[in-house]
Amino acid sequence: MTIITVFFQMLALLIMIGAGYFMAKKDMLDSHTNTQMSKMIVNVFNPMLILASAANSAGQVSLGTIGLVGIIALGMFAVFIAVGMVLSPFFDKSPQQRKIFQEMFVFSNLGFIGIPVVSSILGEEYVVYVTEFLLIYTIVFYTYGVALMDGKFSLSSLKSMINPGTVSGFTALLIIVCGIQLPGFLKTAITYLGNVTSPMALVAVGFTLAHSDLRKIFCQPRLYVFSAVKLLLLPLALLPLLRLVTGDGALISVCMVMFGMPIGNMPLILGTQKGIDGSTCSAAIILTTILCVFTIPVLLAVAG
Repeated sequence: MTIITVFFQMLALLIMIGAGYFMAKKDMLDSHTNTQMSKMIVNVFNPMLILASAANSAGQVSLGTIGLVGIIALGMFAVFIAVGMVLSPFFDKSPQQRKIFQEMFVFSNLGFIGIPVVSSILGEEYVVYVTEFLLIYTIVFYTYGVALMDGKFSLSSLKSMINPGTVSGFTALLIIVCGIQLPGFLKTAITYLGNVTSPMALVAVGFTLAHSDLRKIFCQPRLYVFSAVKLLLLPLALLPLLRLVTGDGALISVCMVMFGMPIGNMPLILGTQKGIDGSTCSAAIILTTILCVFTIPVLLAVAG
């Protein structure tokens, strides 16, 4: 897949973001509707896309590959945590904002953006690999992520690990491992529901962009430096290690997409809960989401 092909596919996703921006500016989409859309994506459409991927991949993915993806995902988070600890002081001297930058290094938008990107560029059958990254993401977030903000580990945070995303993820792995074949009508239904994920998720990003202060997003040099490290330099540094553990081109492409995803909403949500100013994090989320349209094609071209 050439860099031009991937770029135009990413450009299609950017147009969907633009559609959300346009609808928000024209008052066709308000905050209540956007909130409800986000709930539907997280609780219904994303889980259905994960299950559809597993149903369509049953019998085609080996247990060895499943195990390998899990190891790669664990390695990715270990590296991101280490890099965040080392580099975050260079982006902000405030102890609270350093925590936010540490979180931003680690917790990318693997589901909301990652699933649509992998599904549209590489194919729906590869979403099953994203599922493993999401499961490990959940575990790392509710252990390391919460402990970093609280300054201590709390067992109560683990209750939040039980959610539609993790349930659908474990179910998807069960379908793959056991080779379960779902009835045709059920597979069709969950596939159609899952297909709603991409356009709706990207429209929601466009809504957020429409209600953001564009000067704060695009006029902070340090955020461009952070974005370059997060979206390009770090994934490219991991590529040689990735090639040491697998020669599967498709798997390498999926992992490079996961390595190069923009920042997710969870650091912002968690920081807000702890009373930390989220303006920088919010700006970084939007900026990295837009820039990944240009960096993902570069990553896939180098990986290919």
